[in-house]
Formats: sequence, C-alpha cells, structure tokens
Amino acid sequence: MYKIDVHAHILPEHIPNLKEKYGYGDDFIYLDHYQPGRANMMKADGTFFRAIDSLCWDPEAIISHMDDHGVQLMALSTIPVLFYYWAKPEHTHEWCKYINNHLAQVQSNHPKRFVGIGTLPMQDITRAVEELNRCKHELNLPGVEIATHILDKNLDDESFFPFYEAAERLGMCIFVHPWDMMGQDKMKKYWLPWLVGMPAESSRAICSMIFGGVFDKFPKLRIMFAHGGGCFPHTIGRISHGYHARPDLCNINQVDDPRTYVKKFYIDSLVHDEEAFLYNLKLFGAERIALGSDFPFPLGDLEHGKFIELIKNLDEQTKQQILNKTAREWLGI
Repeated sequence: MYKIDVHAHILPEHIPNLKEKYGYGDDFIYLDHYQPGRANMMKADGTFFRAIDSLCWDPEAIISHMDDHGVQLMALSTIPVLFYYWAKPEHTHEWCKYINNHLAQVQSNHPKRFVGIGTLPMQDITRAVEELNRCKHELNLPGVEIATHILDKNLDDESFFPFYEAAERLGMCIFVHPWDMMGQDKMKKYWLPWLVGMPAESSRAICSMIFGGVFDKFPKLRIMFAHGGGCFPHTIGRISHGYHARPDLCNINQVDDPRTYVKKFYIDSLVHDEEAFLYNLKLFGAERIALGSDFPFPLGDLEHGKFIELIKNLDEQTKQQILNKTAREWLGI
C-alpha cells in the first residue's frame, strides 16, 4: 500500500555556531557529534536538549528506514526547537534560508522520496512572505511549517493575514506544529510539556483560527495540524457549547459553530490509540486525515501507520485515502 508520511523531521548534519556568529542567544542549538552516527543537540549555553542519531540528518539512512516500513514518500520539516522566532528577525531569516536550502537540496537529490516543508521568520511577516515566495518559486517546496503561536501572538492575529493571503495565492500548504508550550514552566516533571502542553497548543491554534475567522477569510488555505489536532477533537463538544453559551466571549467575529470547521483543515494520524483514531476518522472523515509519524522521534509512530493498515473494519479505499491520497491533496502534488 502506497504510503506518504506528511510529518517527519530532518536537520542539517552540520550547524554553524550561531551564538558565536551573532553574539547572543543561549537557546541556539548546535550538534555535538560524539561518535559516528550519533549526536547530542545542545543549547548554546551548554544545556543538553536531545540525543539524536543519523536518522535525523542522513537521507540514505532515512530512505532505508522508509523502505523497511513501506513508506514511498516523506514530507520533511525542521525540528520546532529550530524555529528561532525569538531571535532578531534578520538573523532568523538568514537561518531560515540555510534550513530551506538544505531541505530543497534533499528534495532535489531524492525527488521521488522526499518533499521539503520550509520554515519562515514568522516574527516579521514581511520577511516571512518574502521567504515563502522564495520557497515556492526558487526552491520548489510545496509548503511551510509554522508554530501554534508566534511569541505572544495567536494565529488569529491580524498581523499574520498577509502571510495567509500569500500562502493561499501561492497554493502553499501550511503545517502547524506545537512549540514553546504554554505553562511549561509550571510542569517541568514527567515530560508534561510534551504530554499535556503539546496537545493543548494544537487546540489553542485551531480555536484561535476558528474564532478569529481565519478559515472564513482564507477558505482556500490548506492547513494541517500535527498530532491529530491535539486535544481539539476530544473537546469540541465543550468548545461548541461555550460558543453557544457565551457568544459574547466566543463569537465576537460572527463565525459559525466550531463543529462546522472540521472539514476546513487537515490533521495527521498521530494519536497513538486506535479508538482515538477511529473517533477522529468519524469526526473529520478520511479526506481530512493524512498519515503522520513524527519521525524519527520516540514519541512518534515509527511504524508509519501500520496500525491503520491492520484495522480490520476499515475498507481499502479508506486506508488508501488516509495513507496517501489526503497527503497528495494537502501537499498539492
């Protein structure tokens, strides 16, 4: 069965020392290659962030893994810790060019196996739109990845509207991935920012875009939310009830019932639970769900949708829709 994985990450094997280059930024990341095929992601202040291996940077190793799991095509995006929205806009822009050139090179070297999803300096929308155009016209990337919020702004902020307008006009898809999780300073134990904060971040982004009227203003946007839309699908009843109970607080932009918007965006399949997946399937429909693994990280689905293939009461047409057809529509390929 042909499989396209829309949610996978890669970074360059070699990253310049940005703190040394720019003279600030303890949160810039560098790689400590302590042995062949293994490295630690380190913050510039020397703080350990994450252990990784060659599956994070070596296309040949990634292709071998894809072949082992029947994945024909993978959409590669950067790791969210590398968004660097907090840096000076001109420096983030320069960094985005570095990352996007790398993604484009991987795509060009392996055009039948990879497509690149670019990154943008979203703290400066003029620069973001400039880089979006470069991703489209110079690098031939089909879309871009952004965070669930940008610094202190949610995704309904009107300052982002020129970006949405440009993405819609250019036909560029948008992948929304959580980062900088709200409340993480209050839940430092048990990996709670990843277990609790990330699902909440996706719901924050979806609700902001619904109540802010983004899906109404830009109906042709092809937006996908990571991790099965986080906790949004499973709290939509509460969200809809709040919309009706307190329209003075929720419906200030005269939007429709939040339930009506589930057909206006996409989610990936990454929910780690068959019953949760089947609930999302009932809510969104197969035409709005695409295979996503969060490769190559351990919190992901490193069997790339095998559980979907094994669900007995799913017909082959539905499986094909989820495993490749929705991805083609979202990516525009």
